[in-house]
Amino acid sequence: MSSTTAVAPLLLPPDAVNKLPTTRDVKILDATWFMPNSTRNARKEFATRRIPRAQYLDLDEVATPSELGLMHMMPSERIFANACERFGITPSTHVILYDGHGVFSSPRALFMFRTFGHTNSSVIDGGIPRWLAEGFPIEQGEPQPTHEQTTYPVPELKTSLIQSYDQIVKNSQMSPSDTAQSLILDARARARFDGTAPEPRPGLPSGHIPGSFSLPFTTFLREHRSPNGDTYTTMLPTPDLHRALLNAVGPAVAESIINGDKRIITSCGSGMTAGVLWLGLELLGAKAVALYDESWTGYALRSSSKIETST
Repeated sequence: MSSTTAVAPLLLPPDAVNKLPTTRDVKILDATWFMPNSTRNARKEFATRRIPRAQYLDLDEVATPSELGLMHMMPSERIFANACERFGITPSTHVILYDGHGVFSSPRALFMFRTFGHTNSSVIDGGIPRWLAEGFPIEQGEPQPTHEQTTYPVPELKTSLIQSYDQIVKNSQMSPSDTAQSLILDARARARFDGTAPEPRPGLPSGHIPGSFSLPFTTFLREHRSPNGDTYTTMLPTPDLHRALLNAVGPAVAESIINGDKRIITSCGSGMTAGVLWLGLELLGAKAVALYDESWTGYALRSSSKIETST
């Protein structure tokens, strides 16, 4: 079992990362991920532009496929440890994560590290688009292979923070008055939650898990425009996060989340942007926020699942 004693800030601005020492105690990972129907390619963009000394973390490869063959599921302890060793990461390394959207897939990568006890980990708020907008240097061309390899003891996964299909079904069958019931927050767009817009995955019905709440991940983000016209996102400041949560789910639910009166589970389309909700709730001080790893894709693929719509 491995864990870190240092607890790094969840978010770091680009200037703070640029000032970090260029030592083996700091590793930078590009965790960019695009939807399967996107025309953009994360590996090609990594070769085109990346933060100096960054390595590419493929969240679809550092993963253990589910019984349904879903991608970017949480890796096993051994797969995670092996990946850390390839990146030259030790249990004390400060791991800096970023993505090409600003804030999109990097929170999921941060959730992975934190759930394995690697608390010395952070996300660059605004990712590489903000890094470029603020004038910091980049590397280009095919990255040189790293020959550095470390030993990373197999960690212990905090299993209470990963929810399975059976746990989600059991939770949805509980009465809202049951103190053991968790609040499920769905990060998908509201129309997909309501069942009035299709899912991006062909053949998958839209709608939502019974008893869940809609909280689109964009609710926690602020959009910016860089000097070259590109747009990117950053997390909202904490006071704005609180207001956004209150407006989305109402005062009673928002306060129960912040006060820790009920356990929270975040979900989305495939377990990726649920990480954005997790990060926002962590910044708000919510306790032990869990994530439904398979999310809506895993839930809706099963014919036995009960699906609600708002129509």
